[in-house]
Amino acid sequence: MRAHFLGVRGSTPAPGESFARYGGYTSCVAIAHGDEAPTLILDSGTGIRRVSALLGDAAFTGTILLTHLHWDHVNGLPFFSAADRDDARVALWLPEQPDGAEAADVLARGMSPPHFPIGPEGLRGEWSFRSLPPGTIEAEGFSIEAREIPHKGGRTYGYRVSDGTSVLTYMPDHCPAMLGRGPDGWGEYHSEALGLAKGADALVHDAQMTAEEMAAAVFFGHSVAEYAVELGRRAEARLVVLFHHQPDRPDDALDELPGRFRPEPQVVVAAESLVLEL
Repeated sequence: MRAHFLGVRGSTPAPGESFARYGGYTSCVAIAHGDEAPTLILDSGTGIRRVSALLGDAAFTGTILLTHLHWDHVNGLPFFSAADRDDARVALWLPEQPDGAEAADVLARGMSPPHFPIGPEGLRGEWSFRSLPPGTIEAEGFSIEAREIPHKGGRTYGYRVSDGTSVLTYMPDHCPAMLGRGPDGWGEYHSEALGLAKGADALVHDAQMTAEEMAAAVFFGHSVAEYAVELGRRAEARLVVLFHHQPDRPDDALDELPGRFRPEPQVVVAAESLVLEL
């Protein structure tokens, strides 16, 4: 399994030279079987535009999984040029909504006039829009487990992706403090998060805040980096990838994050140049 990190910021893009090394695009990770072109995309923040370069002149044929419907996870979708063409084939899954609303209708609430020139049905190619209940699906040669995790402002999933050999867990937006302070004040290490992360080769996790910013993390519905690393330790993940960086946190501050933690588990800070071979 090869994971391409194409957008690693949270909340809003962060342009400018202070953010150039880690990147300013919002959440998107594209997953491939080895040297093949990516066929599975996790979230469609502004980073999804960069998937097209990985495909050369080819159209995208594959699956997009959305963790939730916040702007920073969906607003790159209509600008994904390799998927907006006549020969594209895309299955887009988003969390099943508590009110039973159809997937395309939910997506259209933020992508349709007067907010945007077209709705989801205006994308070219063969598209399907599907609601995903918690559970496991098979897509593009991967087994994907979806579990609901706490996050402010709408149903949110974490995903556990396996190719039968390697496991990548993806929880870009997670507010465990919604379930209580937990043993160290950063939030509960609840069963859904632990189950998704258990023994993962890589745990990609919300680290928008630091422990000193805990009050802001709870207010905005996010995690602190310290929680992400401790979750990885408790779940025996091999690698913790700190992700969904605060848009105001410059590169120099992100450079300092790994030094806050012990050697186990290994910790890296996600950047748009990161490619993981699992």
